[in-house]
Amino acid sequence: MRVAVLGLLIGLAAQAAGPLVYEGKRGPGKGKHIVFVVGDQEYRSEESMPAMARILAEHHGFKCTVLLPVNPATGEVDINTLDNLPGLEALRTADLMVMFLRWLELPDAQMKEILDYTNSGRPIVALRTSTHPFNYRQRKDSPYARYTWRGGAIEGGYGRLVFGETWVSHHGAHQKESTRAVPAPGMEKHPILKGVRDIWGPSDVYTITTLSGDSKPILMGQVLTSMEPASPVNTAKKEMPVAWTKSYTGESGKTARIFTTTMGHVGDFENEGFRRLVANACYWALGMEKKIPARSRVDFVGPYQPSPIGMRKRNP
Repeated sequence: MRVAVLGLLIGLAAQAAGPLVYEGKRGPGKGKHIVFVVGDQEYRSEESMPAMARILAEHHGFKCTVLLPVNPATGEVDINTLDNLPGLEALRTADLMVMFLRWLELPDAQMKEILDYTNSGRPIVALRTSTHPFNYRQRKDSPYARYTWRGGAIEGGYGRLVFGETWVSHHGAHQKESTRAVPAPGMEKHPILKGVRDIWGPSDVYTITTLSGDSKPILMGQVLTSMEPASPVNTAKKEMPVAWTKSYTGESGKTARIFTTTMGHVGDFENEGFRRLVANACYWALGMEKKIPARSRVDFVGPYQPSPIGMRKRNP
């Protein structure tokens, strides 16, 4: 494949359009494999997810593989490619899937890898637009069209079925009102929140209707009146869950731990508390909550200079 990249991949000027693999060093995660399944067109997950993978590998010992969408015509990483996410066979031996997807329409063979993992009873950590990861517009005859975010055989699609909610709307004004996250009542001592303080991010709060299944909010999102962390709360807009836990039992009959957050704007990862939340969630999802440090190390490995968010034009 040609050497190329779309966007900044953690300070690298270019990157082969194949899996990014970060071998785990010393730490509690040694021997565990996390696969990041990445493909969103707006929030620069192609920058934030490799950054988190490097943190988890370098500081915590997890082996991390990051899969990115590839334009089949050019062989280049392309965030606007909705129908090709190569390397998903890595999920066959994964201990944890971290998902950051938005409205993909993957070939059946690739979707099968994701659904096989989903039904296996192994855990998932989901971010932001993963509440609406699939959008079947062209291939409505696919056996996987039932998982589309709207209009499929499953109400709310994969997002509501597995994670507890699908896409509804922006509750905070998009790119005008930011988010402060505070513990849900009674969740202050949840292991995922261990050492987590002062979460703020430029994400706007998403609307949540009713979380499905046994979903339990652990963080509530306050809508702030501007994009500054010191701005006041917009009291006209009620708090919404922005992070929750859930279980999911698929076709194997085995029950998986699920963690979902509707935060995930590339700028959210500049906040230490948010990075620690995501790292702790990976430990919890893997059943390793007793190994969560009092204050997980989440400093960046290399530079992190996120690009502005927004929809980008398709590659020619």
